[in-house]
Amino acid sequence: MGKALIVIDMQPDFCPGGRLAVAGGDEIVAPINDLMADFDAVVLTQDWHPPDHASFAENHPGAAPFSMIDMPYGPQVLWPAHCVIGSEGARLHPALAVDCADLILRKGFRPQIDSYSAFFENDHRTPTGLEGYLRARDLPDLTFVGLAHDFCVAWSAIDAAKLGFRATVIEAATRAIDLNGSREAARANMRKAGVELA
Repeated sequence: MGKALIVIDMQPDFCPGGRLAVAGGDEIVAPINDLMADFDAVVLTQDWHPPDHASFAENHPGAAPFSMIDMPYGPQVLWPAHCVIGSEGARLHPALAVDCADLILRKGFRPQIDSYSAFFENDHRTPTGLEGYLRARDLPDLTFVGLAHDFCVAWSAIDAAKLGFRATVIEAATRAIDLNGSREAARANMRKAGVELA
């Protein structure tokens, strides 16, 4: 019975200077690298969007970044274009210890649906394949770090708990967008789902 570190979306577009920068995002790279040796496996996720992705505000004429629309799978924040496939901003952070990773999982590549969680697309039905990988490796104990605390980290941890994994978030190794109170809402939702906040 092993434990895995799940490093969510540590990419330049989510760090200062990026297209969807999270304040202090680059501050957590070194602490995340330091954690890797403590785990039986390390999984890195990577946001990986085509230019015509439905979650980009620029693909909805007249829509402002950070506004909301209804998609077939539910409410969707319209983001500035970010982590476009093949772009510098979509690469894993250059200071991240990528060589320590057992698996790099790309998500968000389907044009018509966003993907916050490392386990499912935002329809909560389409799997990424991560659950099967972790079960095949006998890794039931998962710890989440990375960006952003209130979106992709939280959704991933909540889905992990719902799937029966032990889920912990090391909050000091995350940073939040905090869009209209989203950080505290995410914390409450994680606790409700049984995620441990460390």
